[in-house]
Amino acid sequence: MSDDDSNGTGHIYSRVLLKISGESLMGKQAYGIDPEMVAAVAQQVKDVVDLGVEVSLVIGGGNIFRGVSGAAAGMERATGDYMGMLATVMNALAMQNALETLDMPTRVMSALPISAVCEPYIRRRAMRHLEKRRVVIFAAGTGNPFFTTDTAAALRASEMGCSALLKGTRVDGVYSADPEKDSDAVRYDQLSYLQVLSEDLKVMDASAVSLARENNIPILVFSIEDAGGFQRVLRHEGKFTIVS
Repeated sequence: MSDDDSNGTGHIYSRVLLKISGESLMGKQAYGIDPEMVAAVAQQVKDVVDLGVEVSLVIGGGNIFRGVSGAAAGMERATGDYMGMLATVMNALAMQNALETLDMPTRVMSALPISAVCEPYIRRRAMRHLEKRRVVIFAAGTGNPFFTTDTAAALRASEMGCSALLKGTRVDGVYSADPEKDSDAVRYDQLSYLQVLSEDLKVMDASAVSLARENNIPILVFSIEDAGGFQRVLRHEGKFTIVS
């Protein structure tokens, strides 16, 4: 997809994957799912689909379960990761419900088969859903332990032939350090994949960044808490960091 406005609607990308953390669905709560925050994200997704963009999502599970912390508490890492994958299915179902409340046709596709509540992930079927303007939520990560939902997002974006991978976070881009903890943190407008990897910047984990780099998919990091931020970043407006 070229950087010109090919369809008259002002956006640059025709098919995108939005990755949001489970934590971003907590709102002001200590854990769990805040219905208001889920509804706000769903509205942002709807606004982008209404522009004619095909949208898929990957949602983390950290608001319900954190695999690594479970391992630290004496749980085997693989078991903790599987529990984390199940947490992402719960978040995906919450998001599906919020999107369908807005009359958006939505499908949840899980890498772990849970046929009672969602479809199994089948690449060609997922492509078909996107072509039919359905929002596809990819759940359960890659279906394998030891891989993060960031890596799952980069993998699904590659498989779907997405023209961009968007990471909606609690801050408006990539910083040299955590801006919530370090007031001297420097914000970047643009980075190369190699800069992110060599400087170990906390954009996404290294395997996710490497996968995006291999498939030439730009990563755009922006604040999902900023109303209308998703739509603006697709037009390259507002505050965001692009990794390319």
